Amino acid sequence: MSATVVLILITGLISYNAFNRQDMFYKLAHWPMREMQAKEYYRLITSGFVHGGWLHLLINMFVFYSFGELIEREFQFMFGKMWGTVFFVAIYLLTIISASMPSMFKKQGNPNYMAVGASGGVSGIVFIFILLYPWEPLYLYAIIPIPGIVAGVLYLWYSSYASKNTNDRIDHEAHFYGALFGIIYTLLLRPGLALHFGQSLIEDFPL
Repeated sequence: MSATVVLILITGLISYNAFNRQDMFYKLAHWPMREMQAKEYYRLITSGFVHGGWLHLLINMFVFYSFGELIEREFQFMFGKMWGTVFFVAIYLLTIISASMPSMFKKQGNPNYMAVGASGGVSGIVFIFILLYPWEPLYLYAIIPIPGIVAGVLYLWYSSYASKNTNDRIDHEAHFYGALFGIIYTLLLRPGLALHFGQSLIEDFPL
């Protein structure tokens, strides 16, 4: 069983239990005021295993499965089966943490701000895919093909815009920073991928 599937099963189990236990939901959620005032920093990671509802959970886990299995195999190819798996899991978890840190500082004075979901970590995995395969198409609404690099730029722009101009209770900053940190952590492990990315942009450009 892949690490991707194990993470999905753990996320599903914790989320399901939190659906039925409000006390558990509030204990695990990303809550900047509690993180900063009560030093409950564990929430930065536990919030990535809790979701706001079935649709939220299923969409995140479907996207994570779609890209996670491939990226996990790529890491195993680059670093060996054991270390590739370790690095893959580490980057996913570190990206969840890093994606929530900006809002932890910005929202620490807002007692009503709370966020849950694996979106930051999932964004990181999707952008690692774009780093490796910049021109491979991603499908908007599962129908419209858009080159990965184009979809990535649009996604970052929208996440940045939405974080400043919407009040939909979605942590768009986590999407933005999750995407960036996924790339950063991967490049720290394998700096040569930056050159690979640049070459792919030029050599694989669709004519």
